[in-house]
Amino acid sequence: MSSTKPFAGVTVLDFSRVLAGPFCTAMLADMGASIIKVEPPSGDDQRAMGAFKNGISVSFELTNRNKRSIRLDLKSEEGLEIARQLAARCDVVVENFRPGVADKLGIGYADLKRRREDLIYCSISGFGQSGPLASFPSYDVIAQALSGLMSITGTPAGEPMIVGDSVGDTVSGIFAAWAIASALYRRATTGEGANLDVAMFDSLFALLPTALAQLQVSNEAPVRHGNQHPLSAPFGAYTAADGSLIIAIANNALFARFAATIGKPGLSSDERFATDRLRRSNRDELRAEIEAWTGSLAAADAARILGDAGIPASVIWDVAEAANSPQAQHRALLTTVEHDVVGSLRLPEQPVHITGLARGEVCPAPKLGEHGAEILRDLLGKDEGEIARLQDAGVI
Repeated sequence: MSSTKPFAGVTVLDFSRVLAGPFCTAMLADMGASIIKVEPPSGDDQRAMGAFKNGISVSFELTNRNKRSIRLDLKSEEGLEIARQLAARCDVVVENFRPGVADKLGIGYADLKRRREDLIYCSISGFGQSGPLASFPSYDVIAQALSGLMSITGTPAGEPMIVGDSVGDTVSGIFAAWAIASALYRRATTGEGANLDVAMFDSLFALLPTALAQLQVSNEAPVRHGNQHPLSAPFGAYTAADGSLIIAIANNALFARFAATIGKPGLSSDERFATDRLRRSNRDELRAEIEAWTGSLAAADAARILGDAGIPASVIWDVAEAANSPQAQHRALLTTVEHDVVGSLRLPEQPVHITGLARGEVCPAPKLGEHGAEILRDLLGKDEGEIARLQDAGVI
């Protein structure tokens, strides 16, 4: 086992489901937090969604690693009271109900703070707990559409495109984990709890520094540039003999080295390409010069020649190539665990390497309600007879 993880001793009561909240709490679990996943009688919706293998949602497995599950009927008063009692014994509560639902249930921040003054309570939603769109229903794609991200993704002549994975969910999960970590640090120094309001819309909007800079300079909405950088050149995808490669150059010294490497040193003194801004303005002419060289080479060969010269360049891997690459293996991005139904399953974990902390200490996601009796016994001191009664009544 590795040395003590940062969140060892921190207990999180997790009411969240599907992706944003579970992604957040999975990151906390990777760092040592004890996650109590509260699921309705039918289970987290994600158990019935996503990519399946042998009848099991692998999507659920990936984002609910290292957690314990309790099945709890929050529509019953007894179930709600158990939830409140558990919250009083936890450091953090995470929920991603639609705004107002937790308050109506009686497990909102104000209700639970009365039971634990220094509670850290994190709400994740599409548009936040306040504002004109607060009650607007949202999934990842809605947040992508309204944040501006879709408008700058895709080819110039094409339609706005969604990003290839659920970044609205995952990025808000990351920001939520960061906010919880910040709140835990503040509580350790001041004793204060916190009420954290994380929105998918806000989180995606915060990822647009280049577009927002363009907007403030031109007062015009940025447009789509396909596989090219909106402000720098050459910076993007270029055609090779067998596909495409990526070339990324953003300063004059690197461009001069690039020009010499492709056998066209005069490009660096050409007045059309003298600065990054000029190269961008004359990108079509520059592309023709570059692809006259790359077009005669395989993408891998062109990327190797440029890389050997210290110029950022690469082929384009698909997800399978990235997942199976020696780089991903060396960085221990996936850990193989055995699942009693699925068989071998490769689970991710948070990507940061920390001195003294081993990677790969990953456990499969829990079965629905698997740890209910254990949680009630250990945290609330309930005896076996009481636990059996709650099970028979359908409360847990």
